[in-house]
Amino acid sequence: MDGRMSTVRELFVEVAEPAAGLLAEPRVAEEWDKPSALAEMSVRGLAGHLASQVFFVPAMLAQPAPTEERIGLHEYYARSSWIGSDLDTPFNRGIRTLSEKEAGDDPAALAARVAECVQELRTTLPGEPDRSVRRSSWGPWSIGLDDFVASRILELVVHSDDLAYSVGVATPEFPAPAVELVTDILTRIAIRRHGAVDVLRALSRAERAPTTISAL
Repeated sequence: MDGRMSTVRELFVEVAEPAAGLLAEPRVAEEWDKPSALAEMSVRGLAGHLASQVFFVPAMLAQPAPTEERIGLHEYYARSSWIGSDLDTPFNRGIRTLSEKEAGDDPAALAARVAECVQELRTTLPGEPDRSVRRSSWGPWSIGLDDFVASRILELVVHSDDLAYSVGVATPEFPAPAVELVTDILTRIAIRRHGAVDVLRALSRAERAPTTISAL
């Protein structure tokens, strides 16, 4: 992680707090069992997936530090086979199943758990030493803690918008540095998927813009 992102852990908490507030919105509970804006995922599942991005951080820190090679944030996304994958892949089906399980049956309880976890991370996360983290589903490599936290910021920002849109409430306002971080990551992924020319045209020339430059 470069110097521009030295406060990424504090930024994570600043993003996680409004995400937790969104989960506590009455409309989330009202729409709990209805379809979300994401194909094949209910509002409940989407809420559970959003919450899991917060829970993921202490869960990773509770594991022993890996010994595998550490790669950078953008290489992590370059190696992520789930990007652009079909909804019916075992990985995506597993995400939906785990998200429903994480959400449980009580929207208020889920929101309270997330809010409590965010407050704990506000105290503990900034003081964590630099270390690598790794999921068993990845290849034989790891990423740095700050890069992992940055990836969770992306998930929180993107899925907060998904959830807000799904239940008809305003998307939370996130700090400008978080939005800049997320758009930087998404732009780099989009360039890998669609090529630099299409991304440049989509950002600068509406008359020549491609149909999509979706990163994910």
